[in-house]
Amino acid sequence: MSRILEPGEIESAIAAPFLRLPERRVFEERAARFEELAPGNMLGDYLVFLAKLARAQQQALNVFPEVPLPGEEELRRSLEYRMLPLGVHGWRRDPGWRQALAQILAAVEVEALPPPAAAAVARLSRSGADELEKLAEALLAGDYAGIDRAGAVFVAAALQVYWTHMALTLRAGDAGRLEQPNLCPVCGSLPVASIVRIGGAEEGLRYLSCSLCSAEWNMARIKCTHCDTAKGPEYYAIEGGPEAVKAETCDTCDSYLKIMYMGKDARVSPVADDIATMALDLLMAENGRERCGPNLFLLPGED
Repeated sequence: MSRILEPGEIESAIAAPFLRLPERRVFEERAARFEELAPGNMLGDYLVFLAKLARAQQQALNVFPEVPLPGEEELRRSLEYRMLPLGVHGWRRDPGWRQALAQILAAVEVEALPPPAAAAVARLSRSGADELEKLAEALLAGDYAGIDRAGAVFVAAALQVYWTHMALTLRAGDAGRLEQPNLCPVCGSLPVASIVRIGGAEEGLRYLSCSLCSAEWNMARIKCTHCDTAKGPEYYAIEGGPEAVKAETCDTCDSYLKIMYMGKDARVSPVADDIATMALDLLMAENGRERCGPNLFLLPGED
């Protein structure tokens, strides 16, 4: 059932920022949420591992080296022509991301990992630049067939650090609405989930959360996050599950994306709460719905 904005809410929507850039402590806050969600969860051990990985990401972000960034003229041109300032396919990837990967791998407690993950750490540590770049390219292109999924977790973590570092240098006005509203206006990636925010001009507004750079952008709640139809979504939840997380579905394209409500739980974190509610993904799969945005730590397919 769709919800129509009242006149006061329309004014708030106009005043609210379209783009919310990531916070400097995004990975530390994500780590805390992973730890909070782990006890009693069906993926508890994995959530504990991801908490440690997120802290390693934060450490890598804190000391990230200087890398090329778009200048004022590039930013002006990308905004004027509705282009991406840091597009995953248009921006030349700097090898600095591999330095972040090396830091993350060094910070991982290998002895505490299951054998497949420990083997992936050893394999990545031995890999050359070409092999790592090939894996990064497949991840960014959404080409998961035949991918080294155990190693992809660490590569994805490093790529998130790199793009988040670059996004942190932008101003909210450096990126605008795209012709494809479901793509991140900073890097062009798909969202991992959406979040209905609370407080001030953002009260009740839905923001899509980027699966790569952690930026958030506003999209009208009556629109499908995948096909942009305005028929209005339907919502599903697991009985007895967290009230703050639902699956937002579209009958037009048979897709879904999770939506999270800060009004139900102010601590919701798109990446962490998405993984912690995998039972909802299983329910959607049983109902023939296809997920329309990835979580880079929970890729589809077989190991």
